Amino acid sequence: MIELLAPCGDMNKLKTAIHFGADAVYVGGNNYGLRRGAKNFTDEQLKEAVDYVHALGKKLYVTCNIVAHNEDFNGLEDYLRHLDSIKVDAIIVADPGIIMIARKILQHTEIHLSTQANATNKHSVKFWAEQGCTRIVLARELSIEEITDIKRHIGEVELEAFVHGAMCIAHSGRCLLSNHLTKRDGNRGACVQACRWEYQIHEVKRPASPMTISEDERGTYIMNSRDLNMIKHVGDLARAGVTSFKVEGRMKSQYYVGTVIAAYRKAIDAFNDGREMPTELDRELVKTSHRDYTTGFYYDGEDTVNLDSSQATCDYDFIAEVITYDEEKGGIIVEQRNRFKIGDTLEILSADEKYFNSEITIEIMADEQGVEVDDAKLVQQKLFIKTDLRLQEHDILRKKVVEC
Repeated sequence: MIELLAPCGDMNKLKTAIHFGADAVYVGGNNYGLRRGAKNFTDEQLKEAVDYVHALGKKLYVTCNIVAHNEDFNGLEDYLRHLDSIKVDAIIVADPGIIMIARKILQHTEIHLSTQANATNKHSVKFWAEQGCTRIVLARELSIEEITDIKRHIGEVELEAFVHGAMCIAHSGRCLLSNHLTKRDGNRGACVQACRWEYQIHEVKRPASPMTISEDERGTYIMNSRDLNMIKHVGDLARAGVTSFKVEGRMKSQYYVGTVIAAYRKAIDAFNDGREMPTELDRELVKTSHRDYTTGFYYDGEDTVNLDSSQATCDYDFIAEVITYDEEKGGIIVEQRNRFKIGDTLEILSADEKYFNSEITIEIMADEQGVEVDDAKLVQQKLFIKTDLRLQEHDILRKKVVEC
């Protein structure tokens, strides 16, 4: 069976991911992960998250994938004991020292090897499996053909691979640029994304006359990577032996998580059922934040550099999240995210196939006191919208925009 694995930067994103069809989620605690800029989960929130996903028959993995220095081991054993005690399904680890300690402590929790460990061949995969890793998150630089050969060589060890999201120009992540320029170590969770900055060069004897780097007159972003998108190729990855399809984005929005997970859920279900992928799914993935797409290295290294811009674009705005359907009043209660008005037509992102991509035109809207509202411009205001569509909690309303 294929596992759809979703990124979750906080509890609301986690619930959104599960709602739209994720089989498992990966999150970060306050230490040892590579996304310090994300909200991350406290020890108490991790237990809440584990209990929530387990009650629904899903799984939760915690990132412990920094490239550790000596001082990073202070408190590690206590943290691992806590994760094991709350029955986290797996930790994701890159550092051999952390793996060694984890093997001694963990009783309920599996060890998954992070893509940061750069497992690029069948012998490395076999080595890490022998060190106690039950799953290998493959390096991003591998082709479908190479993954097929790895699976043939290593047998029962699970393989996980990224299928969607932002890519570091140092693809598997061992980059020193952020640390070199700002003393903020990307390999310890503090990357400033220096590869997306605009750079200039100057002739040595003319430092006051910088020249902006350009390439084909299209821009200056020579280190900026495109985003990965394998929605059309889930079958190829499954046949190659990948059983966990991982979406990048613990620092991405709730709307991103909902849109991408919904699309891949439908694509995976179509593959499992022997059906063609629904044609609208490719279009779905431009409705949320993205850069130009690529299939990365899966097909012999398609061009991954995005020369035009480092900025993400999308075609739709996240307008509101559905809280519930009010049977008595005959409409939905939503929480506003972006401005909308009476007369606007909104598109529905729903986990229910019956409502997926349906539209709703706003005709009657009121606040919590029952006062009619013509213009919803207060962020996170709770509003009633009259409709016969019985939408569910965590469904999303969105609106087409020129740019975002």
